[in-house]
Amino acid sequence: MEQEQENENTHSSEQSIQLTVKDLSKSYKVPDGKLGVLQHITFEVKRGEFIAITGPSGSGKTTLLMLLGALDVPDAGEIWLGESAVHRLRGVAAADFRREKVGFVFQLFYLLPNLTALENVMVPLLPYRRKLDFDLRKRATELLERVGMGDRLGHPPARLSGGEQQRVAIARALIHRPQVLLADEPTGNLDPATGVGVLAALRELQQSGQQTLIMVTHNPQIAAAADRQIRLEQLSSDT
Repeated sequence: MEQEQENENTHSSEQSIQLTVKDLSKSYKVPDGKLGVLQHITFEVKRGEFIAITGPSGSGKTTLLMLLGALDVPDAGEIWLGESAVHRLRGVAAADFRREKVGFVFQLFYLLPNLTALENVMVPLLPYRRKLDFDLRKRATELLERVGMGDRLGHPPARLSGGEQQRVAIARALIHRPQVLLADEPTGNLDPATGVGVLAALRELQQSGQQTLIMVTHNPQIAAAADRQIRLEQLSSDT
C-alpha cells in the first residue's frame, strides 16, 4: 500500500494530471512461488511536480520506478503518461517510449569510460542526430554548463569526481527533453555536501524545463524538498 504526504511547496491544483497509476501490482517468481512487491498502487502526478518515493528497503520503490519507465511490466493495473499506455508497452515500442519521453538518473552513473563528458551526454541521441530539431553538440554543451561542468567537457569519467560524474549523468538524462525524469537515489553514492549540490542542479534543470521529477530516496531531507511524498510499505510475507 502507499501513503501520500503533501509538503509545504505543493504545486497549484490548476496543474494538469500527467501521470496516472491505477491498481498497480507486481510480483517476481521465487523458488517457492511468488514474491509480492507492489500491490494495488494508485496515485496521480501533476505536470511539473517533484514527487519523492519513500519507504523501507524491499517496499518496491525501485520496482515502481522501473514500471513507470517501461523497463519492466506489471502483473496487473495501468500506467498512463498522457495518452501513452505504459503498461502495454513491450520491445521496440517500450524503447521508443523511453527514448522520447523519459529520462533516467541512477545511483550509479553508468558513464562510458572511453568517452568525454560531452560525448557521454550526446551518446543516447547520436544514432538519431540527423532527425533532431536541435543541434546535439550545442544542447549537450549548454546542459553541462548549466550543471557546472562547462570546464570539464573534454574530461573522461576517470578524471571526474563522483559528484561531477553524476552531474554529467543528469545532463545526459535531459538531452532528449523528456517529459518525466525518474531518479533512483541519485545522491546515494555522494557525500552530503556534494549531494546537496547535485540535487540543486537537478532541480534547477527540471524546473526550468518543466519536467516532472519522480525520485526514489531514503534521505528525509531530500524527501522534504519534494512537492509531495508517496510512501510505500513493505508487503507482508504471506501476501
